Amino acid sequence: MASEGLYWRPLVQSGPAPEESVPVAGGPLWFALAERIERGGTRKIVAAHAVPDEVRERIAAERAALAALDMSRPRIMGILNATPDSFSDGGRLDPHDAERVRRMAGEADILDIGGESTRPGSVAVPAAEELRRVMPVVRSATAAGAVVSIDTRKAEVAKAALEAGATIVNDVSALLFDPEMAETAARRGAPVCLMHHQGDPATMQEAPRYDDVLLDVFDWLGARVAEAEAAGIPRARIVVDPGIGFGKTVDHNLALVRGISMLHGLGCPILLGASRKGFVGRIGQEPQADRRMPGTLAVSLAGLAQGVQIVRVHDTGAMRQALRLWLAVRGEGE
Repeated sequence: MASEGLYWRPLVQSGPAPEESVPVAGGPLWFALAERIERGGTRKIVAAHAVPDEVRERIAAERAALAALDMSRPRIMGILNATPDSFSDGGRLDPHDAERVRRMAGEADILDIGGESTRPGSVAVPAAEELRRVMPVVRSATAAGAVVSIDTRKAEVAKAALEAGATIVNDVSALLFDPEMAETAARRGAPVCLMHHQGDPATMQEAPRYDDVLLDVFDWLGARVAEAEAAGIPRARIVVDPGIGFGKTVDHNLALVRGISMLHGLGCPILLGASRKGFVGRIGQEPQADRRMPGTLAVSLAGLAQGVQIVRVHDTGAMRQALRLWLAVRGEGE
């Protein structure tokens, strides 16, 4: 939360907490120091008690369960693309493979099912075609006992998926693409993921610019959360996503990952989706998207260390193994 042009980023830590520390989102992480950021001005490290009460309380507050999932522990969202033109697999993987769905349901806490590619340069898919692609997968995933998120910008698709057993709406347009989406989610009582983006998928990577990417994304998401609340979706059912790769350069993406703990000031769970993204390939020197699992794990764990509640990944088994080891080293169990 910004106040009078000031922003506050908790410097998140783990392990034994000193008396003056403040919990982060009601979980095991904490902060005793914060970065005080003045837009267009100075940055200064201050004690946690110097953070305004309203901001500090929103950072510290326990997050409500999301689709019955406790948000005080990290959660894995598995990506299940029912698209022929996904940037990561190009349709080579069959999302209708029931065995694959069952395996992913056992590895991930949430299965995120989408039927429209939003890779850079992609174009919109008609709702009827999107429904044809996703509905068999939604039914298969719910039959496997998975918590299902429907990855769509369209209210018609969201409504059908929710009626078939999906419980979460992941809208990369943050309710801006379809004017009926907010009402649909509010009426169904569905949690929503609101993702920052600049431009639409067809043009978003054409010279994206920001005054300060971290502060601009924070303000934009804060405004979208307020609009969702005004539409009848309580903050307790809202997840925020900085939109890695959606209208961002490599430097923009790195700045967002480094500073992602600032988003705790919005009082919502945070979702980080960096899986196989272009910047992972460029920094990791791996041009082939489906070979970017190691880089994806590195970025995902960096986010979890700052208190991110949900990581969205393609390689659910590898992420589950990495998470188990990461928690064990920290002295925390799954």
